[in-house]
Amino acid sequence: QVQLVESGGGLVQAGGSLRLSCAASGRTFDDYAMGWFRQAPVKEREFVVGISWRGARTNYADFVKGRFTISRDNAKNTVYLRMNSLKPEDTAVYYCAAGKLLRGPPVSRSDEYAYWGQGTQVTVSS
Repeated sequence: QVQLVESGGGLVQAGGSLRLSCAASGRTFDDYAMGWFRQAPVKEREFVVGISWRGARTNYADFVKGRFTISRDNAKNTVYLRMNSLKPEDTAVYYCAAGKLLRGPPVSRSDEYAYWGQGTQVTVSS
């Protein structure tokens, strides 16, 4: 069983920054793509960004390009999401997810991720 634990969420003013972390355990972390999704109240869960198993490829949703950066440290079994220039519309619960396919690409569909964390709340005030 894979466990994913997110941390780093909180309350920040518009224009501010946060860094989310996701610590993984339970299988070989560096053999799988990782992703971040988010879900705002009364909205569907949406893809934010994905990173390939070695970190060589990334895949960003258009609404975060240039503001968010994903990275991973395979030695620490951790993936990060650096969020800059935050906007009130970024307010959501952010979820970390682990890909299904061994050495798969950084996909954007939620059904291509096998494991999910419990989420961490990010609130951006105006």
